Amino acid sequence: MTELVLKPGNATLADWRAVYRGAVPKLDNSCWPKIKASAEAVARIVAKGEPVYGINTGFGKLASVRIPAADLETLQRNIVLSHAAGVGEPMPVAVVRLMMALKLASLAQGASGVRLETVELLEAMLANDVIPVVPAQGSVGASGDLAPLSHMTAVMIGVGECFTPHGRFPAKVAFVSHGLEPVTLGAKEGLALLNGTQFSTAYALAALFEAEVLYQSALVAGALSTDAAKGSDAPFDPRIHLLRKHRGQIETADALRKLMAGSAIRESHRVGDERVQDPYCLRCQPQVMGAALDVLRKAADTLGTEANGVTDNPLIFAEDDTALSGGNFHAEPVAFAADMIALAVCEIGSLSERRIAMLVDPALSGLPAFLTPKPGLNSGFMIPQVTAAALVSENKQKAYPASVDSIPTSANQEDHVSMAAHGARRLIGMIENATAVIGIELLAAAQGCDFHAPLASSDALEAVRKLVRAEVPHLDNDRHFHPDMERAIAMVRDGRLIEAVDGVTLPPVTGVL
Repeated sequence: MTELVLKPGNATLADWRAVYRGAVPKLDNSCWPKIKASAEAVARIVAKGEPVYGINTGFGKLASVRIPAADLETLQRNIVLSHAAGVGEPMPVAVVRLMMALKLASLAQGASGVRLETVELLEAMLANDVIPVVPAQGSVGASGDLAPLSHMTAVMIGVGECFTPHGRFPAKVAFVSHGLEPVTLGAKEGLALLNGTQFSTAYALAALFEAEVLYQSALVAGALSTDAAKGSDAPFDPRIHLLRKHRGQIETADALRKLMAGSAIRESHRVGDERVQDPYCLRCQPQVMGAALDVLRKAADTLGTEANGVTDNPLIFAEDDTALSGGNFHAEPVAFAADMIALAVCEIGSLSERRIAMLVDPALSGLPAFLTPKPGLNSGFMIPQVTAAALVSENKQKAYPASVDSIPTSANQEDHVSMAAHGARRLIGMIENATAVIGIELLAAAQGCDFHAPLASSDALEAVRKLVRAEVPHLDNDRHFHPDMERAIAMVRDGRLIEAVDGVTLPPVTGVL
């Protein structure tokens, strides 16, 4: 695996994407003195004997309960074990790794009061690919993602289970086989580890990276559908979009225009076409997809900031041994970002499904009904369009904003919560749904263009058709459709559809052109 030097507070979205894709984060050496100073500040606070929340008191509603110095290690162990109360299926390993890296970067900024050996263990677990089994449900996105982060922390003290390169094992067994030792948590450390937004942020970042692939793939499929329907590229003229001035719209139109540049199919109906305007699913692609791009970029900006922040409580300021209790653990920014991603993903899939519906309708597309040479005897693309409609409808239901919900917890001490955890966790499933819709559109668009032979599309889109036809032949008569769909969906999911048009630069979500 590739090693990535992580600079807490200054990591880029590209860094977090690399970790999500498998890179191993290693803290920049400049972090260690700050970590040490923060831990020493906590030791001095404990020595003073004054009550300080999270260090020598109970937690949440029990903050007024004073804990004797002799019980501080037990206090930290207890909070981890009692808060490890998640349920549901385990988080995907890639998302857990990202969550661990985010926590590592937060602790390393020297405001959390953890000791060097605790941070070193978290870093070593990532290096050895010893990844905690973390149930995905149980956080409301306030007072930190307590339950999931507690399951992560429990493994660090030798409790729970891990995924390893050799399988799933109890934490102590996995540690022994990889030369690791559980840590005994000191004052403040348990709370520092389980308090924060890293679960929500990891899920939202993972979704953001997958949404970038989805957006770019949808542009390619949309351009191919436009040619399949003998649509016009006039709506992509830059003069239209410069007048409206939205950056995403301008860049989207530019990409669509370049994807279709040189298409013989397009040239074949430039003069004498009786149609005056295309339906919105073709004509308004820059406006809809451009708006989605702008929203995704805003979410990226928010999540990039959140990933570089410190979000546990209380925060330690070593310069004057101060512990300040605040609310950085409240994940409202992440909740809003997750809702924005959900809206964009939903609309990308919705527009794609409308293009599929247009292609299978001979009255709109001018193509054979359901894209089959022998409609009636064959059903062609009839039911794949129904599947796309079902997936889009499911995404609409999931796209309801999570951030507008709240439910009081901890005996009303935590009386407003963000629901960022649920808002972020739903996104991967939504993206899977939309990815399947784009895969179906890809097959339909390639089939539609086949009917225009011997006319060819642009070089970029012909490269896409070649990619598709290498794995999925033209549909002459009905056959088992599911394997074809799975192959096309895989082309979208793994980025091969984007790679096929390497002569055209597609607008990025998490970077700059």
